[in-house]
Amino acid sequence: MSYFRELPNILYQSNLSHKISSREYVAIKNIFRKVKIQDWIEDKINFFTNYTIIDGQRPDNVAEIWYGSADLDWIVVLTSGITNIKDEWPLSNYDLYRYSENKYGVTELNSVHHHETLEVKDNKGRLILPGGQKVDEDFTIRTPFDASATNFYIINPDLGGGGSSSTKYTGVNQRINPVTGITNYQYEVLKNEEKRDIKLMKPMYLQLFLQNMRTLMSYEESSQSINSKLAYTEKTRLIT
Repeated sequence: MSYFRELPNILYQSNLSHKISSREYVAIKNIFRKVKIQDWIEDKINFFTNYTIIDGQRPDNVAEIWYGSADLDWIVVLTSGITNIKDEWPLSNYDLYRYSENKYGVTELNSVHHHETLEVKDNKGRLILPGGQKVDEDFTIRTPFDASATNFYIINPDLGGGGSSSTKYTGVNQRINPVTGITNYQYEVLKNEEKRDIKLMKPMYLQLFLQNMRTLMSYEESSQSINSKLAYTEKTRLIT
């Protein structure tokens, strides 16, 4: 990750055992010098494009495809608003399965985590019940008391697969139980899929972004600055 090359340096008073003077300094990266996407950029729809992370892709893979260099993986992370790569980047299918095994155990992978509603529509396409709402296993609803809508359809999503199928039923003003159990593994798959859609900065703005970021990273002239990329820290009292 070339991000750290963009950080300015600071001269920190040395506390190494072999120092011979309190005026000895060690040059280190100033990790507290960081920038965020400016608010006005976040509101610019044309600055970003939608991107779906495919299975197994890492930020460096996306950067190679999108910006022509794997070293710019930090731009993928920063501009997509990710602050914790471990929790916010999707796992590969293989890693997700292993993670789920470790979390629940092999015997509990297919145990029910919770129950959700299935989408229900009548034969006129009117929504009776939205899908994906957490409910109790014995949750029921009544179908419409409408003689012109004797048929209704329960939509069964292919969880994690992106498709769906529907089952046709006939009846007016009857109680039904459009509920499905979500297993522990399905639950983890659904959470992982939600992480795949991100927003990326368009390549045409790359150089402008880098120029602005480097300007913001630079030190202003002061009694502690040596140049725009190097400054002293405040004097510290070292106790040995």
